[in-house]
Amino acid sequence: MICAAPVLSVAKVAALAKELYRSGPGLRYRMQQYRPHLCPVEVLLSLVPETGSVLDIGCGCALLLGLALRSGKDIHAVGLDISEPALNMAAAMKQHGLAPGERERLTLHLSREVDDWPNESFDMVSLIDVMHHVQTDWRDAILQAAIARVKPGGILLYKDMCRRPRWRAFQNWCQDLLVSRQWIHYLPIADVEELARKAELIELRSETFNRFGFGHELRVYRRPA
Repeated sequence: MICAAPVLSVAKVAALAKELYRSGPGLRYRMQQYRPHLCPVEVLLSLVPETGSVLDIGCGCALLLGLALRSGKDIHAVGLDISEPALNMAAAMKQHGLAPGERERLTLHLSREVDDWPNESFDMVSLIDVMHHVQTDWRDAILQAAIARVKPGGILLYKDMCRRPRWRAFQNWCQDLLVSRQWIHYLPIADVEELARKAELIELRSETFNRFGFGHELRVYRRPA
């Protein structure tokens, strides 16, 4: 079993998100403030270790890392993303939403390919709502590279939007088409599970969350020590 921290309430996590993203124009700020109501962010936050190193691949605006630092976790966090606007917003959150001691423990990198990723290994590597944005011929390489950066005894935290039922998948497909202007393709969760088995990871948690019409598939793995 994974030793998770107590799960904060959705209201508490949403309040922290509003503190982090309290200033700034546009829809993207509102999305970060209200995402805890649409996504099980409080569960993801509880799975981030209290200490150690965390690599968040496809961190977006760094909501999860910002929440982890703001809630008192003594981690050193690295966030990677392909989007300059998202990382600019993450940098603004780091500057205006985090205390000085928290800021220095968050590093953000623009990364457009696996070769840009840090070479070291981490206590936790997370892939949150990333894979449905990744081109189909890159997916195995992305997952394998993420797994390769998990320390012995470390955790791979994976969450993505569900493919079934179709009406939930269609709701998220419409949102990504409108907001991200991207035609997404869902990765079957069975493919993730198979790759984790081949890498000899130990499955610690397998769960589906439904929230306001959206479906979320969570998998947590540990690399044997």
